[in-house]
Amino acid sequence: MQTGNPVPFPEKGFLAKNPALRIAEFRYYLSMRVGIIFALNLQSTTLYYWVYELTHDKLALGYVGLAEVIPAIACSFFSGHFVDLNEKRKMVMLCLVGYILSAFALAALALPDVEGSMSSFMTVQLVYLLVFIGGVIRSFYGPSMFSLSGLLVPRTLYPNATSWSSMAWQVGAVAGPLVAGFLIALTSVKTALFGAAAILLVMLVVPLFFISPKPIHKKEKEPILKSVTEGLRFVWRTPALLGAQALDMFSVLFGGAVALLPVYQKEILFVDEMGFGMLRAAPGIGALVTMALLAFIPLKTHPGKKLLGCVAGFALSIIVFGISRNFYLSFFMLLFSGMFDAVSVVIRSTILQLVTPDHMRGRVASVNTMFVSSSNELGDFESGVMAHWLGTVRAVVTGGCLTLGIVAFTFFRAPALRNFTFSTKSDDEKEG
Repeated sequence: MQTGNPVPFPEKGFLAKNPALRIAEFRYYLSMRVGIIFALNLQSTTLYYWVYELTHDKLALGYVGLAEVIPAIACSFFSGHFVDLNEKRKMVMLCLVGYILSAFALAALALPDVEGSMSSFMTVQLVYLLVFIGGVIRSFYGPSMFSLSGLLVPRTLYPNATSWSSMAWQVGAVAGPLVAGFLIALTSVKTALFGAAAILLVMLVVPLFFISPKPIHKKEKEPILKSVTEGLRFVWRTPALLGAQALDMFSVLFGGAVALLPVYQKEILFVDEMGFGMLRAAPGIGALVTMALLAFIPLKTHPGKKLLGCVAGFALSIIVFGISRNFYLSFFMLLFSGMFDAVSVVIRSTILQLVTPDHMRGRVASVNTMFVSSSNELGDFESGVMAHWLGTVRAVVTGGCLTLGIVAFTFFRAPALRNFTFSTKSDDEKEG
């Protein structure tokens, strides 16, 4: 495996504790990751607010998530096969171009003249269509970025690189909703969509050019069905990875409450658009604080048990948020949920990097997209449906309780995950 070569660094200090940052290509990767997540979160936060403003229907919020999760899951069955067979930087570039075109289409749809020329129903349907296209792009983008990151740093630096990659994601996840809240409050939804996201995505082509093409580890072509089956079989036969993915999938599916924040803003907490932006950013702020701490205090012991404990803490935070009527309590509960989730994200991502062979990264990441990443959007749909049937508060509290049940079940039924320990040795090194 080819990776960047670290430059000399002092025995003590910031770079000594964070050796992944010595690799220039990894730093370009981080800058690109921050920008893409920022643009997509800016866009999605505004979309949820816009759709609820147009429809005043909780179920419509769920349909936004469903519109993305259907293609993300369906296309993930074969996207990893193509990612493994192609050069990873090229695949990221193609996905970025797709996001750029989609962002400009959304910006055009948000123009006053365009929006005013059609009914609210037609506008929402076109939003669903563009979100659907974004889901297709995402099914290729996730495996491509995961595969590329594994080729930028040596295996021994995976835990440190994963912490920084997760922190980059959280920076974008925090800044996106905050900027969206400012733009919604100061200008309009249309300006937010028309401006920042599309232009920023165009700018992010630049750092990608500073990353050199990487080797293709899977060169032999085989029937796509056989190739996809190998990825599924690998996950199924790796108990720690399967347990971590299942835990994340069900916890996010039942415990997510982000899609219902417009309802909490308008009908429960009664705050303005700025308050909405703060609530939307709270989990990311908590996660960002935790990621910063993890960069200096790495997770080394009992990662499996810590993962289970943090998911339980996440569930409790969501339960308290669900019943809260106080804006500050709600904000801090979302903040705590982000802190707990940040630890679990680093552990899950590190497990995924460590146990996955280079020639299978695309396919295994596609399975991760199907069963983990897409659970966010599927969870948004579940939240909308549950809120429609049970009411908003009951839906959120019930979801948190179900997540606690999933943690208890995983603790007793997945000993490989519970007892997992980090090892940066490759399989060949272990056999040697």
